[in-house]
Amino acid sequence: MTLSRLTLAQFRSWPRLDLDLDHRPLAIFGPNGSGKTNILEAVSMLAPGRGLRGAAAPDQARQGRAAGWRIRARLGDSSIETAAPPGQTRGVVVDDKPVTQTALGRLLRVIWLVPAMDRLWTDPPDTRRRFLDRLTLSLMPDHADLALGYDRAMRERNRLLKDQVADPGWYRALEAQMAEAGAALTRNRLSALSTIIAAQDGAGFPAATLALLPGEGHACDADPASIADRLAAMRPRDLAAGRSLTGPHRADLGASWGPQDMPAALSSTGEQKALLLSLILANARALSDQPVVLLLDEVAAHLDADRRAALYDRICALPAQALLTGTGDELFAAFGPRARRLRVVRTDGASTAEEAP
Repeated sequence: MTLSRLTLAQFRSWPRLDLDLDHRPLAIFGPNGSGKTNILEAVSMLAPGRGLRGAAAPDQARQGRAAGWRIRARLGDSSIETAAPPGQTRGVVVDDKPVTQTALGRLLRVIWLVPAMDRLWTDPPDTRRRFLDRLTLSLMPDHADLALGYDRAMRERNRLLKDQVADPGWYRALEAQMAEAGAALTRNRLSALSTIIAAQDGAGFPAATLALLPGEGHACDADPASIADRLAAMRPRDLAAGRSLTGPHRADLGASWGPQDMPAALSSTGEQKALLLSLILANARALSDQPVVLLLDEVAAHLDADRRAALYDRICALPAQALLTGTGDELFAAFGPRARRLRVVRTDGASTAEEAP
């Protein structure tokens, strides 16, 4: 199945957009600020969560926080709609039936790479952890429910810690919930890393050695009993800190590559970008039996002409739809006739688009 239709209404800079899609990559080009990334963000809203910008729904409305927006898509024989009506939270409807956001992850896998992610290997661990969980979610849709359950129990435990509640009876049930969900989260993360490592092909982009790092809180433990025991033992220290200092919420993602096993954080900017692209491509390749959309925002940055051509070859070989953005049509010349092109302009605050030859 592929996305065959995308319709936006009052989303970001788009009063209206009706876009037909097919299996070919779609190269979207235009000046900075013209509204290219807003199209990618709209597609990312067809996945669970806040999309590639992590924005709150009211901030995505073209006419301000008091207004609303709507995104509609056609996936195979199914219709998908997600909308934030004025003054209401975002909802999701599939085939005219309301569903939860997590249901979207079972219909369509959406993978993205945006310029802010170029700092992945030098940013704090929580950035890499979010990246790892998004990757894991694409492979295992139940990962979202596990993360929600773990976070809910941890918030309650943190509230007790902040209030300096010392009675162990208040903690046991919450720590048992954290232990069960946390162990499952860790197993999912480890399984996802194994899958991505196996899916890398090293063609044009370096294959990475990946590892789940414990960070500062024994965050690689997949044994619920061990996690529960550690949470209980850590209560005095956690009470002093007012928060939970151990568990899978402290995990980190490690990556290295090449014969010298070069850590990603010590690599050049170009190699860091290439390494990240290698993981994104492997993620899409690992989902060959699922509907996948790959969103690549300003992807040509830090890539020379040869590596850009190699990327486009890899994209065309993937069993996935791809949408890419760039400032000029010339950035996509190596695609040749294999890709469609969409020119975007913005006038008086409103974006419009036309297909380019």
